[in-house]
Amino acid sequence: MKTIWITGGNRGIGLELAKHYISDGHHVIVLCRQSSEALSKTAAQIIEGIELMDPTSLSPAIELAHSTPIDILINNAGILRSESLDHLDNQAFESIDQQIKINAIAPLRVTSQLRHGLKKGSKVVLMTSRMGSIEDNTSGGRYGYRMSKAALNAAGKSLAHDLYDDQIPVTIIHPGWVKTDMTGQTGHITPDESAAQIIQRIDEASLETSGTFLHANGSPLPW
Repeated sequence: MKTIWITGGNRGIGLELAKHYISDGHHVIVLCRQSSEALSKTAAQIIEGIELMDPTSLSPAIELAHSTPIDILINNAGILRSESLDHLDNQAFESIDQQIKINAIAPLRVTSQLRHGLKKGSKVVLMTSRMGSIEDNTSGGRYGYRMSKAALNAAGKSLAHDLYDDQIPVTIIHPGWVKTDMTGQTGHITPDESAAQIIQRIDEASLETSGTFLHANGSPLPW
């Protein structure tokens, strides 16, 4: 049995990942701002009150990691907003700033603060987006989300190097365009389908593939 830590596991992809791992007999710890009815019905261990904009809220998770080693750390929590060049007012820049803090800085902080719970053979997962790809940007807009995910990708590449000697691979993964509240249910695949693909990629992760930017279906993505 492995211990899987998931941020933002109260809904969407994170919730489905929790369900999959629990059904496979693993111990799942979910870090979230507030649990949901669906999450509360699972066997997950839930740590509420996690505010990614507030580093002090991680204290319970940091303490738990001293006694509960982390086999897989999935940095899943994130937000999606939309900004266009014609409407870059103060509110838009606040939105951009918030996305960078939550989508890029927070996963790095969580990984750093929980590093003492990682061990040889542990795996770190960063849930990114192909919208963080500079080469793949063919439509512009969504400045905050694109910038935040590009920054997350850069952090993931550095983590892959820095955790290599500890023999901890890092997976940087795009879950696909998924039917969740974040996407307004406009995706191409269900959270359940995405979670199954993501878990397969995590299972395959190794030091040789560490730091690779992947689609959940296994295809490599351009930076």
